[in-house]
Amino acid sequence: MTGRGRVDESLLLDNQLCFLVYRLHRGITDLYRPVLAELGLTYPQYLVMLVLWESDPLTVGQIGGRLHLDSGTLSPLLKRLETAGLIARTRAASDERSVEVSLTVHGRALREQAATVPAAVGGCLSASVDEYRQTRELVSDLLARVDAASR
Repeated sequence: MTGRGRVDESLLLDNQLCFLVYRLHRGITDLYRPVLAELGLTYPQYLVMLVLWESDPLTVGQIGGRLHLDSGTLSPLLKRLETAGLIARTRAASDERSVEVSLTVHGRALREQAATVPAAVGGCLSASVDEYRQTRELVSDLLARVDAASR
């Protein structure tokens, strides 16, 4: 209760889905931090590497589209990955305006080390395989609804 009368339950911070998702995102990112530090990666860099381990090479635009990141956010990430020797950036032969990003030998080799990351983070969550699958499906469904509502 405030000095202005009853509190509207729908306006309490802890009742906001957006706040819970925000806290969850921060918490999960914090779980990843020490695991990824052993690989020399930040969480956003890890996401870029995941995309490239799925499909290599990709253009900067394709990576940005997959991760929902604009080029202003993505460019510094790619520069740091290139400096670390994990990726190479080259102008696309088919379109000089397009930059292709490809894994280096070192970037491909890092995938083997990164194979332990999901289990290491998942172990911190103490979730069963079934709980993990159900949660992933629920979050995917909510994300699809948000995407549809924002169109």
